[in-house]
Amino acid sequence: MADSAAHLVDDVLPDVPIRQWVISFPYRIRFLLAYDPKLCRGVRRIFVRCVQGFLERRAREQGVASPRAGALVFVQRFGSALNLNLHFHGLFLDGAYSCVPGQLAPRFHAAAPLEDEHVAELAAALRRRVTRYLQRLGRLPRENDVEHDDTAPEPDLFERICAASVQGHGALFPESPPPMARIGRSRAAQAPALKGSLCCDDEGFSLHAQVCVPAGQRERLEHLCRYVARPAIATGRLALAADGRVIYGLRRHWRDGTSAVSFDPLTFIERLAALVPRPRAHQQTYHGVLAPAAAYRDLIVPGPMDRSAASNASSSAASPSCAAPPSESSAQRATWAELLKRVFALDVLECPHCGGRRKLIALISDGVVVRKILDHLGLPTEPPRLAPARVREQLAFDM
Repeated sequence: MADSAAHLVDDVLPDVPIRQWVISFPYRIRFLLAYDPKLCRGVRRIFVRCVQGFLERRAREQGVASPRAGALVFVQRFGSALNLNLHFHGLFLDGAYSCVPGQLAPRFHAAAPLEDEHVAELAAALRRRVTRYLQRLGRLPRENDVEHDDTAPEPDLFERICAASVQGHGALFPESPPPMARIGRSRAAQAPALKGSLCCDDEGFSLHAQVCVPAGQRERLEHLCRYVARPAIATGRLALAADGRVIYGLRRHWRDGTSAVSFDPLTFIERLAALVPRPRAHQQTYHGVLAPAAAYRDLIVPGPMDRSAASNASSSAASPSCAAPPSESSAQRATWAELLKRVFALDVLECPHCGGRRKLIALISDGVVVRKILDHLGLPTEPPRLAPARVREQLAFDM
């Protein structure tokens, strides 16, 4: 997560305004996209073409010649309760580049302010295009079709697990007691809140475009990249109850007051299995001017000089302990020390006594030599014991 975000900010995303577009789908389409990677690729192409086409049309209306947009799209398969909820997070350049032959370098033109009606139009267009695409492939029934088909084959195990995870119940033993229980339901469910500005829900197709990072705010952009690249499970919110059930705390309480959900062990394994994507199915893709084979990509993505200038600017604006040194080469990924410094503002290579820089002079793996050195320094030679799994009473859930 932190390494991917650092790589994107340093080596991929140019210093231009970037807007996050998030689209989620009705339950049935979530299941189809999560189970079939080919359908997921097709719907992702529709999503990218729809938003990029919108940005390029607006750029042509502003007089931009040969506009080209760009995007980075993440596929997230998980919801807040470890349920299967496939949706797309797209980081789109909020504008377009004018790519004119003979021009020295592409020039970026920021998009005009986004309005609520634009998001509503895009949500409606996405609903129509995705529905037609799935109906054309026979994966969704048309209006006059009979949905039930007695000749359909029995679903396989993974299909049953994915369907159960989308619906919020167990797949292997549906007749058993409820496999998932809510913790902290202390009030009646409230009416859904308004979507807010730059948000639209069109028959289950929810489109959100409120988050936009202006140019120059690279630290905020890196935080956004860490958010969209985060893993499915936050281990700090995972615990084991005294009766053997697995408890997962929610990042935000639900409207009915639920603060955590609990699973029986088998259902928890089902949930984890449903979150694993199919092999060789890309969960992070680049489009437009950011695509690997784009003609102007090398002139748009940050180069070594851009990274050095951005690092110097952040060093003058922030405290020295929060500034991350530029990478030595574009192909080199950030080290563990650089990631700690970028994420936690903790410079582990700075000596707390003299302020000098620590250097790696040797890597010792011989256990006998390691024990001798630790004994000489008066440090413990045995590793600490692993703490037992936390029980429910140790968590700060509202019961």
